[in-house]
Amino acid sequence: MATAKEEKLFEKERAKALKERHKAYKAAKKAGTLDERIISPEHTAYLRRRAIISKVWPIFRFLILFGLCFVILYPLIYMFSTAFRPNVQMNDPSIIWLPKSFTLSNMMDVWDIMDFGPTLLNTLKINIVCSLLSVVVCALTGYGLARFNFKGKGICFAIVIMQIIVPPQITVIPLYLQWAFFKGFGLVSLASKMGASTFIGQKILTMQDGSGDLYASMIDNPIVMYAPALFANGIKSGLFIFIFRQFFRGLPVELEDAAYLDGCGPFKTFIKIMVPNAASSFLTVFLFAIVWYWNDYYVSSTFFLNNHTVALQLQKLSSDLDQKLFSGNQVGTRKKIVWLESGCLLSIAPILVMYVFLQKYFTEGLARSGLTGM
Repeated sequence: MATAKEEKLFEKERAKALKERHKAYKAAKKAGTLDERIISPEHTAYLRRRAIISKVWPIFRFLILFGLCFVILYPLIYMFSTAFRPNVQMNDPSIIWLPKSFTLSNMMDVWDIMDFGPTLLNTLKINIVCSLLSVVVCALTGYGLARFNFKGKGICFAIVIMQIIVPPQITVIPLYLQWAFFKGFGLVSLASKMGASTFIGQKILTMQDGSGDLYASMIDNPIVMYAPALFANGIKSGLFIFIFRQFFRGLPVELEDAAYLDGCGPFKTFIKIMVPNAASSFLTVFLFAIVWYWNDYYVSSTFFLNNHTVALQLQKLSSDLDQKLFSGNQVGTRKKIVWLESGCLLSIAPILVMYVFLQKYFTEGLARSGLTGM
């Protein structure tokens, strides 16, 4: 009696023989030498199954793609439909998608309430600097982990993986205390001894516990975003390092060997050889960093009290609408949905524009960056 393994092997060989026979059948039919009398019943059943699959699969594929597109695009379609609709038409049951008239007053109201011009400039200042720092530092770190062997390499890579796994909510309290009572390994005390009353624009204070230690509160200072990005500890830096490591591991070693023979050192090899070959990965990581810093409100709301970013303004848009548009009265979401959707549309508009122009390179970068395999 045949075992399960033997039966599985037999079915595999049988399917392979049917495929080979089908290839011969197609070749004979194309050449005009086909003899219908030699077609076996098994091959006839195989042809019948293929014909059914070829007709059913396009319909099934269309339903899958249509369902996925609807789930993904429905919020965007609803946002566009609502943002340019007068508020009085929200209660009109005859209107589902297309409003009877369009208006820009919702956008203008939200622009003023969010103070969108200065907010956008401030967000870009923080966003672009942090993204550039993350790309440069994470690229160097990923290259080092991919190409060099040194003691503690496994521990360093384990720390990178921990950055990906550990949620920011776990580390936010010690980070807040570090920046709220920043001593800078004695730099604050050194600045005070040199007669300075401020450190990086922040007032130097004395600990209230009588210890006499000096510190500077970095809350509301952009340094709390710049410094982690500079030391490969910014938002999603662990993932960026992993992407670069995977990409550089896939490049042939002969490229570096040729550069070393020409007299290049490790750093010059990285600049002259590796960076041009990794252009698509650099763009991918930069776009990821832009989007994640743009959408971040958790870290920003922890370290910024008076600094305005698009994500923070969008987070408190509902309460601002109550205060400025409805004279301090709390109203339901249904009554202010047109302004909320207008705020969402304003917030994602720069990212959508950027993606429209760069999506070709972004898709290419995803395919080559190492996200598709180990």
